[in-house]
Formats: sequence, C-alpha cells, structure tokens
Amino acid sequence: MCVLKETLRLHPPFPLLLHETVEDAEVSGYSIPKGSRVMINTYALGRDPDSWSDPEINPSRFLDPGAPDLKGNSFEFIPFGSGRRSCPGMQLGMYAFELATAHLLQCFTWRLPDGVKIGDVDTIEGPGLTVAKANSLVAVPIKRLLCPILLESHNV
Repeated sequence: MCVLKETLRLHPPFPLLLHETVEDAEVSGYSIPKGSRVMINTYALGRDPDSWSDPEINPSRFLDPGAPDLKGNSFEFIPFGSGRRSCPGMQLGMYAFELATAHLLQCFTWRLPDGVKIGDVDTIEGPGLTVAKANSLVAVPIKRLLCPILLESHNV
C-alpha cells in the first residue's frame, strides 16, 4: 500500500483540482472573494519540499502511523481532493488500483527490453486533465504463475 500511496503522491490522477469558494477568504495575504473558482495544484503539493522532508521517491514514509492518509485530511496529500467535494469514487478506485497492481505483480516478472537501463526509462507526463505518460512504457512481462484472471480471460 505504501508504494501505491507514493505513486499517487507523485502522480495524482487529477493534477489540478477545481473548487469554488463558499465564503470570502484570505490565503497568504491574497483576498479570495466568495464564489471564486480556485485551482489546486495537487501535482506541486506532492513534490513540495516544505511539506515533504524528502520529495523524491520514498514509499517507506507511509509506514509511519502519523503519515498523511488518502481521505483528504492532510492537505499536502490530496490525490482525490478533500472535504465534501472529494472524489466519490475514491474507495472503488483504490480497490481497483490495488487489485490490478497485485495481479500484475503476482502473475508476472517484469523486465526492461534488452539494452534498456533503468535510467533510460522515460517518466515524462503528457498534458491533459488526467495524468498519462507522454511516451508509452515498454516492459517485458514474463509469466510466472497461472493466474485466475488470466485463466478466465483465455478460457483455459
């Protein structure tokens, strides 16, 4: 689960969240009138060195019981938004994310193509409302188990 949370911290499903203010507010000396539409940059929040002691990849940070949770209670980590306007499909999305990742890790050993080193993997993201890689990841799956999901899909 720590790896999944770290993935969501660095690559939130929606890098920009749109909120509308319900009352006048002041943030960092700026006056924000009621009814203003505010865009929250979750991509930048997940990489903010003032909020994260080590903004690089470190899944073990989520082993600490006091680490931010996915429910939107910690404003430095809000991949699904927070409060009344958080994503209603968050729980279903997390179940699907965990299940898909578990099946991919259980049923396959993953390798890079011949001649490709870990440092050569392109992690640049493309533009859009949701986060997607700019260039597809090329990885070689090596089947290691007869997976129930694979058996169903191929009628074995």
